[in-house]
Amino acid sequence: MEQMDRKHVLRKLFFSTLYLSTFTFGGGYVIVTLLKSKFVDELHWIDDDEMLDLVAIAQSSPGAIAVNGAIVVGYKLAGLPGILCSVLGAIIPPFLILTAISFFYDAFKSNFAIKALLSGMTAGVAAVIMSVVYDMGGDVVKTRDWVRILAMILAFTANYFFHVNVILIILVTAAVGAVRTIVREKRKGAGQ
Repeated sequence: MEQMDRKHVLRKLFFSTLYLSTFTFGGGYVIVTLLKSKFVDELHWIDDDEMLDLVAIAQSSPGAIAVNGAIVVGYKLAGLPGILCSVLGAIIPPFLILTAISFFYDAFKSNFAIKALLSGMTAGVAAVIMSVVYDMGGDVVKTRDWVRILAMILAFTANYFFHVNVILIILVTAAVGAVRTIVREKRKGAGQ
């Protein structure tokens, strides 16, 4: 029975990431919303807090966020086989699409309809990214945890207005989170 469930999870994981990767335009931040919709809202395999953690891990790891997202979701759900299934599902569509486009690059480069289509997709990508910010930022605000809310505001301000490198922001917020966790654990230990 457990073997059957594992095969079902792996199959669902592969086809879900394959589908998402096939129909996602605009890069990794767009796929984050779709991963959340699929694995949190639809399948209920991951909760909102776990998704926020997985997205943070995917963003802070080197490489494409879509593949990193697939790796962390796959690992969370099914370990190493989950990673393999989700990464294959995530990389097959772009690989095939880019291979096909490379054969017709000269025709695509000068085609007005293709340029207009890609320009229109840019507006759609911006809307999806705004949706991600609204959804995930709203989840942070709902926690009413002033440290998280302040970290979110300061991280945005530092990057957007002062052009602070994202790596530095990630390192500082990771250090703050580590210190906060250590302090919280010490308080728990002292209270028992």
